[in-house]
Amino acid sequence: MQLQDLAQVIRSKNAGPRRLTLDVILATDEDYRRVAQSPALTPARIAALYRVPAADVAVIPYPLGRAIKITLARPLMAGDPGDRDVYGAQQHAPLLGIEL
Repeated sequence: MQLQDLAQVIRSKNAGPRRLTLDVILATDEDYRRVAQSPALTPARIAALYRVPAADVAVIPYPLGRAIKITLARPLMAGDPGDRDVYGAQQHAPLLGIEL
C-alpha cells in the first residue's frame, strides 16, 4: 500500500525562504498509527527522495492531529534564480508513491 492510498491530505509549502514543510494528514487513528510506525518515513528515506542530507530532514509526528510534518532544507532559497516553485506548493509528489 502506498502513502497516497491512506493519507487524506499530502501537501507541501514553504516554511520560510530556506525550508520546506510537507504535511501528511490521516483520516483515522488506525491509519495514523500505521503511517507513523512505518519505517518508510524516516529522515534517511525522505533525504534520499529529495536529495538532501538526512541531517537536514526532521520528521515530526502530531498524534492528536493525526498528522506527520516533515521539514527539510530547500536546495535553493525561495525566489532565487533556478527556483522552479517559489511557494513550495508542488514538492509533495515524491511522497505519494512511498510504499508502507
